[in-house]
Amino acid sequence: MTAASGSSVSAWPHLFTEGAAGSPVLISLHGTGGTEHDGVALARELDPTAGIIAPRGRVSEQGMNRWFRRLAEGVFDVDDVEAQSDEFAVFLRAAVAEYALEGRMLVVVGFSNGANMALATAIRHPDLVGHAMAFSGMYPFGDRDLSGSLDALRVLLLNGRQDPMAPYASVARLAQSLAAAGADVERFEWDGGHGITRDELSSAREWLAGVAATR
Repeated sequence: MTAASGSSVSAWPHLFTEGAAGSPVLISLHGTGGTEHDGVALARELDPTAGIIAPRGRVSEQGMNRWFRRLAEGVFDVDDVEAQSDEFAVFLRAAVAEYALEGRMLVVVGFSNGANMALATAIRHPDLVGHAMAFSGMYPFGDRDLSGSLDALRVLLLNGRQDPMAPYASVARLAQSLAAAGADVERFEWDGGHGITRDELSSAREWLAGVAATR
């Protein structure tokens, strides 16, 4: 498990594992205060044979790693969301070339702040990442509506209905907006709050196996 030496790739701290030949590549994003090692752990829970790109968020909030700035709890700096997700897409394109991942299925997955970054990246760059799994994510673009077609995007949303950090209304807006733009959206909901449950992981594994089989 190593970081690459190329300038565009090494500009973003990350860990990489090649995985089994032909397996999906999970781009796994930690939550607030996490590290790339949390991303590796989540990816291995989902598919121990998968390739893994596990980056570290480059935004710091009171010493905690994040993916983009926020103005308050649940209030994102949407300009920064868009700018950071675009920069992240540049990194991913460089990583695909650096690690010879052309032709393998890329799936961006994240928890909490990482889920929001995963969603923003997939929504803004569906030509690059056509599959996304979001644990405890929410609508990442504030009062801005989605634009353009997302016909090629498949998304799994996994949320607790009582999550104060990813309010149900925001998750509903996310699902509706994705579907209206043409994305294939599936949801797993549970009567709880912020976190990742064993049932969510089981549903995520099933979804991942299904999209890999129909690719």
